[in-house]
Amino acid sequence: MTHDYLAELRRTRNLENTPRAPTVKTAKTTFDSFDSAPESPFFKSLRALQAGCPALVETDRWQQAVEDGKTFLFQWGDQAEVLGWTARDLFGLLTVPKNAKPSFNRLSRYDQTGLIWLLDGRRVMALTATTAAIQSPSGNVTVYRKLNKPATAWGS
Repeated sequence: MTHDYLAELRRTRNLENTPRAPTVKTAKTTFDSFDSAPESPFFKSLRALQAGCPALVETDRWQQAVEDGKTFLFQWGDQAEVLGWTARDLFGLLTVPKNAKPSFNRLSRYDQTGLIWLLDGRRVMALTATTAAIQSPSGNVTVYRKLNKPATAWGS
């Protein structure tokens, strides 16, 4: 079964009186600290991410990922857990090779990068067991595939 992301986006835009989830670049979430958050793997991963910038990740991308993680968990955390997303699906990063060059980029492999790292200030509009629809500021929607397999023309 496929999800109609365009219909979901139109439905969301038509709900004018529905409060919208805050985005990092325009508003803060209601979570200032996750110290009292549930002990789910998602919140543990977020707290670990907040503790320090991962090796070979630019500081601004790390800070944005922390904010995107807060926003995502506030809006989608419960649903992501029910749908079977894992902490790695959300926060995963490419492992640094033993002899990595200084130019090594941990965010260069889409198939090894969790959803939170790819948001970069954009908001998730819809979430299924295998995909997330991400809306850009221009209104375009990108579909992130958790299983990192491109869609075929005939579906799969």
